[in-house]
Amino acid sequence: MTRRLMADGYFLFITRIARMFGYGFLSVVLALYLEQVGLNLVQIGLLMTLTLIGDTIISLWITTNADRIGRRRMLIAGALLMVFAGVLFAVTRNFIFLLIAATIGVISPSGYEVGPFLSIEQAALSQIVLDEKRTNIFAWYNLVGSFATALGALAGGSLVQLLMDSGVSSLGSYRVIVIGYAVIGAVLGGLFTRLSPAVEIRTVANPSQSPSAFKTLFGLHRSRRVVLKLSALFSIDAFAGGFVLQSILAYWFHVRFNVQPAVLGKIFFGANILAGLSALSAAWVASKIGLIRTMVFTHIPSNILLILVPLMPNLPLAIAVLLLRFSISQMDVPTRQSYTMAVVAPDERSAASGITGIARTTGASLSPVFTGPLLANAALMNVPFFLSGGLKIIYDLLLYRSFKAIKPPEEK
Repeated sequence: MTRRLMADGYFLFITRIARMFGYGFLSVVLALYLEQVGLNLVQIGLLMTLTLIGDTIISLWITTNADRIGRRRMLIAGALLMVFAGVLFAVTRNFIFLLIAATIGVISPSGYEVGPFLSIEQAALSQIVLDEKRTNIFAWYNLVGSFATALGALAGGSLVQLLMDSGVSSLGSYRVIVIGYAVIGAVLGGLFTRLSPAVEIRTVANPSQSPSAFKTLFGLHRSRRVVLKLSALFSIDAFAGGFVLQSILAYWFHVRFNVQPAVLGKIFFGANILAGLSALSAAWVASKIGLIRTMVFTHIPSNILLILVPLMPNLPLAIAVLLLRFSISQMDVPTRQSYTMAVVAPDERSAASGITGIARTTGASLSPVFTGPLLANAALMNVPFFLSGGLKIIYDLLLYRSFKAIKPPEEK
């Protein structure tokens, strides 16, 4: 059994790598591709918003039913939605069809996690590791994801530049990336079929306890208040982050400093490598000062650096500040994920991770629609950085105030 559980853990890491490579592969050129197919900035912002809203609705149903219907089945369903979105994006220029693909399918405009995958994989990992090892495992899980996103961004930007240098049109070059994304979704679906039944929740029937309507609908019972409060706070953080999605950052660098796709790929390769290393260091910091303090005390300096990026007078300084920001930006991610898994019951983990993740996706889905018009105005194109950094600092202060007294089991 131990060997089988270890194999499942390895497969969950492999699926994380494949998926995050795909997200990074697409995100660097997504906004540029949509511009090439004829969309204006307002339409691109709307499309990204609907992408995240669609992911939210679908993920809500998938994650809150995964423990009941089957985690493997739901992960495969998510992979098929990646394929659907990639294929439809590649074959049509019609705005309505693109909206359908964005709303129903799984596309990541940020380069970060979207869809149901993260929540279900975290619940499965939490089931097969000890409490005191959970944060460290999540740190490595995030590290390999960030490295994969970095490699995907580098590969996507470099491939586009190579194709364009070979005489392929900009649109044709970007379309190759979109098709590649669909292929990665198909590979991911195949990998999920290799997971064993050990990743599924083991429930014991108790006829004396009938589930409440809320549990039946959302998969939560005793942890409902904690999860809803965390969800509200996480949505503020994600709303702020939605102003500076990776695809939006790439577009901003392209417009502000005329940075070409190959260079954009290198910038975000470095950024995601640093983000991964920051996530890994989070486990050590959390072992010293606790999960909540790690989340807050590393996040505030990161957001101050974000505000400083557009204030830099030239490209090298802007890149330097952005990379410095990424070097500490992800220390809150494995600690946030670990904390959420720690304060809920085992049979609530998929639902809790799903609902908090969906709250984040919902928050992030609202801001791109405002970012498009801001980027279209030369006088306002730096405003998204200020809005994002300022709101994130407010989130940090509220989180610390609300949860500093609620300790996970390993800190009691």
